[in-house]
Amino acid sequence: MDVGFETIGNATLVCHDRTPVLVTDPWTDGDAYFGSWTLAHEIPTAQREAIEQAEYVWISHGHPDHLSSRSLAGLRGKKFLLPDHAGGRIRRSFEEQGFDVRVLPDRRWQRLSDRIRVLCIADYNQDAILLVDVGGRLVLDLNDAGDRGWGGFVRSIVRGYERSFLLRLSGYGDADMINFFDEQGHRIPPLAARREPPGAEITQLMRYFGTTAFIPFSSMHRYQRTDSLWADAYTTPLEDHAKGFDPSCGEMLPAFVRYDCASDRWERIEPRERTRVPRQPEEFGDDWSEQLDASERSTAAAYFKGIEHLSDHFDFINLRVGGKDNPIELAGRKFDRGITFEAPRGSLVLAVTEQIFDDMLIGNFMKTTLHGRFQPTRLHPDFTPYVGKYADNGLARTRAELRAYFAHYRARAPIGYLRHRIERQTIHTMRTYFHMDSALYKLAKGTYHLVKELH
Repeated sequence: MDVGFETIGNATLVCHDRTPVLVTDPWTDGDAYFGSWTLAHEIPTAQREAIEQAEYVWISHGHPDHLSSRSLAGLRGKKFLLPDHAGGRIRRSFEEQGFDVRVLPDRRWQRLSDRIRVLCIADYNQDAILLVDVGGRLVLDLNDAGDRGWGGFVRSIVRGYERSFLLRLSGYGDADMINFFDEQGHRIPPLAARREPPGAEITQLMRYFGTTAFIPFSSMHRYQRTDSLWADAYTTPLEDHAKGFDPSCGEMLPAFVRYDCASDRWERIEPRERTRVPRQPEEFGDDWSEQLDASERSTAAAYFKGIEHLSDHFDFINLRVGGKDNPIELAGRKFDRGITFEAPRGSLVLAVTEQIFDDMLIGNFMKTTLHGRFQPTRLHPDFTPYVGKYADNGLARTRAELRAYFAHYRARAPIGYLRHRIERQTIHTMRTYFHMDSALYKLAKGTYHLVKELH
């Protein structure tokens, strides 16, 4: 390929300018989320060789289906491009391992070759997006990220391109924490069980950003642990991404595609689907019968108590390990509001020790029960981002550190940041007072998206 790009794997984009120049989030080997996830398809030889030959590697964020340690082990000697995330955890880790690291300044184009340049934006959710100009065509790699104040800026750039491609997570919704139980021990069916047509949301995204094509992305995984296999029923087959899509807003290309930017022609890549082989938790160091010892209980308590925001919203967190409850008191109130996490000892200890608790949530083998006045299947907004995003990845655990953390991102784009925070508060209020199936909620949601498209 003279100039163009390919999509392959879970969230891997390979950009060519005579030779492979850039690869993003290369998960090519190994598993993710304590062995819960595996790739849905093989990486063909041609694309694997292109990944290995690329000069630059961009990593969007710290989730293991994007930052795969086993995959990166074979890419030493490359130039690693990282978003400018507050806290700099990934940067420091890479530097300690001897990788050649370059942090991309926010919202500034950087040239990688004669016909390829990139622009990166990091956001306060410890996510990042990458805009890639490939021979005059724009590829918008959103991977897992949602608009957190940068949407207007990106739309202004998209308008300058005749041909543009939106790459983003889509599907029924299993790529999140969905393993919730009620207090009687019954699993609560996830929203993904509704199998709402993914194409409707894709259509909204394309109309908002103004791209001319969409490519399903960051969605190509499957479950393999025997204690998370239940969630495989909610993954999205490749052909289902187009369900509900309105072609009047543009074109939907295949998830695995090879696009020639000189001729504007594309061809489908057809990787072999991987045969799923169920694997036992013990293969990944998890024995559900093992209990925490005193030292491990102390470590876990210090981990959760150190995230000061939690005590404002939760009275306790209970870790049920090996059939034994290990309650952690967060606030000096009655035990009215709390969370029980039932998990195997091995992965739980590793998650709190290495500060990667989000991996436990997304792996969907840990069972979660909310106690008190909560929506029964929501750890947002006061647990998941404050633990997995701001504390673990952003290194902001105290209230003072959080204030500095948010001030850091607000200073980068004050207007966009404040507008987004107001929007998020409005959405949270809607979810608090209106059931998601109610007519009022659906009307408010539709109005919100219409206003965003017109903005």
